[in-house]
Amino acid sequence: MLQKIFNSQTKSISGAATILAISALISRILGLIRDRLLAGSFGASSNLDVYFAAFRIPDFIYNILIAGGIVVVLVPLFSEYFLKEKKEAWDFVNNLLNVFLISLIFISIILGVFAPIIVRIITPGFNQEQLDLTILLTRILFLSPLFLGLSSLFSGILQYFNKFLIYGLAPLFYNLGIILGIIFLVPTFGVLGVAIGVVVGAFMHFAIQIPSAINSGFFYKPIFDPKNPKIKRAFYLMLPRTFGVAAPQINLMVVTIIASLLPTGALSVFTLANNLQQFPLGLIGIPFAVAAFPSLSQAWAAKNKKDFIGKFSSTFRKILFIVIPLSFLIFIFKNQIINIIYKTGRFNEGAVSLTAASLGFFALGIFATTLIPLVFRAFFALQDTKTPTIIAVLAMILNIFLCLGFVKLLSFPNFFQQFIIEIFSLQKISNISVIGLPLAFSIDSILQFVLLIIIFYYKINTNKSQEGIQ
Repeated sequence: MLQKIFNSQTKSISGAATILAISALISRILGLIRDRLLAGSFGASSNLDVYFAAFRIPDFIYNILIAGGIVVVLVPLFSEYFLKEKKEAWDFVNNLLNVFLISLIFISIILGVFAPIIVRIITPGFNQEQLDLTILLTRILFLSPLFLGLSSLFSGILQYFNKFLIYGLAPLFYNLGIILGIIFLVPTFGVLGVAIGVVVGAFMHFAIQIPSAINSGFFYKPIFDPKNPKIKRAFYLMLPRTFGVAAPQINLMVVTIIASLLPTGALSVFTLANNLQQFPLGLIGIPFAVAAFPSLSQAWAAKNKKDFIGKFSSTFRKILFIVIPLSFLIFIFKNQIINIIYKTGRFNEGAVSLTAASLGFFALGIFATTLIPLVFRAFFALQDTKTPTIIAVLAMILNIFLCLGFVKLLSFPNFFQQFIIEIFSLQKISNISVIGLPLAFSIDSILQFVLLIIIFYYKINTNKSQEGIQ
């Protein structure tokens, strides 16, 4: 029975997306339970601000080197090599795994040593006690990218072989580890217990995928050849994407800097609202994008442009059909959503109102944030990592200015501030400037999506090398 589960394969994009959506739904529900436990245990407090701030640097490493870098180059290149020679493809995976892991360990050690300097830069508003705790948590959390890095390589293998069930289960174990840390370790260790839970969850994320990867044909070999042309090609493709993924992570760093200078709890309010607006992304956008990615990569590698466009268009329409009404519902019921999920324990009425308003602003750009992963992966399937990187960097720059502008605009009495107060019923809140951050993010996401789709449309319609069989 267990072997059947670990080896189950999905036959279509819709089937894979359904499996991923269901697992994402369960994972997101666990994520909501996790956030409710955090809100109830700590409230919108300095301790919760510290925890979210400590996540920034390890999360930055994970996103730029792992989620945004290695995974998006592994599937297209593995597809290409596997079609030619299976042994060559598996040797490439082993070499990439070893080179990548050693690089990741080296980077984590260096950043751990310089954590005090980096933390002081991204949290200028924290006092010394908060800084010391943030530095400690940051160093502990550096263990999580190591496990998640290994896990992501196996994830790429499972995606290629359409083994989406096990791939989809991994995030459940990650959230479960954090929840167990909150329930069993926080009463004794405080916020430190949450960080330990994160590391345990990251290890479980990795371990659950090992049997299925081995069953797909993976066999570990101690190959370490960083000068190999295939490794150079992987890192060449990965480099621009790394800068591209760094852009939104830098945005979050900027948010952390700004929020640390705002009243206590601002970072918690933003992060909790952001976690909720990520729900459609994790439930719809990512599952469909991940499910479509291997088929898009294989279609382009086989020089079948017609099949590539058909798969992209079909997936795009399905996402849009679901996400538009969902965005409206989130905006309309934002207050009820926040009350049900976060109004517990130490999370007071003022924090609830600000978080609901933040979610309302995030809802405006949900359709864009949900479709962007699919458009990105379409570019990656073309083995074009430069174009989305350039657009992501431009979006990052714009977002920084928008964040600073809207926070400033909402920090003193004016027509715009009064309008926002009336719309979201924030008359009892003395400082509403934090909600300028989600407003900036939504506007920026919409503009980024529009630019991406225009350039993608132009690129596809001017490319004559992949016409396929008509």
